[in-house]
Amino acid sequence: MTQASPGGPPPPGSISVAIGGRVRDTSWWRTPTARRYLFGYTLLAPAVLYVGLLVGVPFAFSLYLAMSDASVGSPVARFVGIENFKSALENAVFYTAVRNTLVFTIGAGILKGVLGTTLAFLLLQPFKGRKVVRALLVIPFTLPIAVSVLGWKWMFDSQFSVINWALSRLSLIGGYGSPDWPVWLGQPGLALFSVMFVNVWRGFPFSAIVLLAGLTSVPPEVLDAAKVDGASFMQRFRKVIVPMIAPILFIGSAFDTVFTLSDLSIVYLLTNGGPDGATEILPTLAYNTGIRGGALGRGAAISLFLFPLLLPAIVLLLRTLRRRQY
Repeated sequence: MTQASPGGPPPPGSISVAIGGRVRDTSWWRTPTARRYLFGYTLLAPAVLYVGLLVGVPFAFSLYLAMSDASVGSPVARFVGIENFKSALENAVFYTAVRNTLVFTIGAGILKGVLGTTLAFLLLQPFKGRKVVRALLVIPFTLPIAVSVLGWKWMFDSQFSVINWALSRLSLIGGYGSPDWPVWLGQPGLALFSVMFVNVWRGFPFSAIVLLAGLTSVPPEVLDAAKVDGASFMQRFRKVIVPMIAPILFIGSAFDTVFTLSDLSIVYLLTNGGPDGATEILPTLAYNTGIRGGALGRGAAISLFLFPLLLPAIVLLLRTLRRRQY
């Protein structure tokens, strides 16, 4: 029989049950399910706080700047609504930066995927010094980015390029001073290719390591069974390996997309968006507008355009990954 407690009405969300003359409080927060939820949320709270402080607070501050006329020389910022976003959309340089950002991100992503996959399969083969090669593989990814990019800038130099010297020795281009001597960072098409190449050189070891970790997790007996059934290498890769390591591939692709789309250092150190905007991407445009130009509000608005470019790709990857888990 259910009845109210002798001391008055029960608190909301609780039920008092009389058993053997004693009243037992069965509040929902005292149930085992509620305790499990409370324990889980308690463990999750530090991670949520960490993400909120390092991601949520800067994002909110960027949104505040983007909707104001904040500048370096003005201590007081006024609310201007979406004027900074409208100003960016009316600028032709902005659309050039969007196009270059998409070309840079997609092109580098495809090249890193192809090279990373090839290298991962090569490192699976037994050969002498494989451990040394695997250790050397991470050097481009671990070198200080300023050091590695400045080294590439010297190799791309218009007068003393070691790349041009090697190409001339192979008779692929003319000697020094010839009309076909390429200016890697001074010609629009070559400049975009050069910054993309350096990004690929720096990032494809990460793709290879991620894929190598996935390949080593595939049970050998599964691949042996596919070989017995007559499956070719590409059939084993598409129908056996890829479905089994799909979660690793999707997570690696998400990280690589984020890193490439927001890559400011390589373009800034090599070309700073030149020549004539040929390598201008959204991060460099936002930096030059907000920091070097002093228009913090306009720079923040330009940087926030990365969010609608990145969000659909990440949502698509996560939705595909979730569907594969069921």
